[in-house]
Amino acid sequence: MGDSSEAGMNQITPNASERAARRDRFLADAGWGKAEIRLLAGDASFRHYDRLTLDGRTRVLMDAPPPMEDVRPFLRIGRLLKDLGFSAPEIYAADTEAGFLLLEDLGDRTYTRELDAGGDAEALYALATDTLIALHDRMPPVELDSLPVFDEARALREVQLLLDWYWPAHFGAPAPEAVRAEFVAAWREVLPRRLDVPQSIALFDFHVDNLLVLKERKGIEACGLLDFQDAVLAPITFDLVSLLEDVRRNLPWDLMGRMIDRYLAANPAIARERFMAAYAVIGGQRNTRIAGTFARLLKRDGKEWYQRFMPRVWELIAHDIAHPAMAPVAAWYARHLPPGERGAIAAQ
Repeated sequence: MGDSSEAGMNQITPNASERAARRDRFLADAGWGKAEIRLLAGDASFRHYDRLTLDGRTRVLMDAPPPMEDVRPFLRIGRLLKDLGFSAPEIYAADTEAGFLLLEDLGDRTYTRELDAGGDAEALYALATDTLIALHDRMPPVELDSLPVFDEARALREVQLLLDWYWPAHFGAPAPEAVRAEFVAAWREVLPRRLDVPQSIALFDFHVDNLLVLKERKGIEACGLLDFQDAVLAPITFDLVSLLEDVRRNLPWDLMGRMIDRYLAANPAIARERFMAAYAVIGGQRNTRIAGTFARLLKRDGKEWYQRFMPRVWELIAHDIAHPAMAPVAAWYARHLPPGERGAIAAQ
């Protein structure tokens, strides 16, 4: 089935049985109607993934129901990555109107599983870093113009999740307006430093759960890419921060430093001082957003599981705001959320 038009994209809200029938027609048209279907993975969004098995072959079905989801960015970025020589899944069929994609099955060997099984962390992170180096080197400038921009307005909205959700959950009352105004002013002062480095594509969720080990492939093609539909135009530090400051994995500080050195060695025209300032700003912004998001997941969605990562979130925030470029934000934290006020949130 070819790509459908955009017409009706936001009008399809079928019930479960109607959606299942649409899925069955999509698979039948693609020649996979008789496949065995097994849930492969859920997603933090409304998407989920099924593994299809037929005559010893496998495929992956992405089910991304509109209007909550839109598969078109995944299609566009996936095809771009494939054209540039990266191991994104091949796309065999698409129903963009209903939100179904039939994808290449790249397997189950995520970085997470490989690392948990005792895989070579140095080699795995070096491969992921090399993938980012190549991505930024190969990306055609014309393609960057069509990406959503990670701009200051978005960055400010995201960091305020801390005040919207963590603050009232921790203190039992909304953040005072004066505290919020001071918070926003501090971030406005530091955010321009994120642009101390060039901008390029950021896949946004570039971390070990979304990277695959493809041992039958060579070079950067051995790094499989799974999640890139939220790609944006952002500073080149963005995905490196996502990789190295992943709150779900306590990466040793010295390994993080070696990966930064590796990226800079491949980009000698970028001054280390400017790179590290941009890295600290992006890191502080990202981890502040995550602290607010994890509070929201608990208080709004009842998801307690994420609170186990809060100690690492705060550890990373402390690390990021210690950089001189982050001094105004560090001062705000010292006044209003000092170390004794940082921690996990109780479920009740």
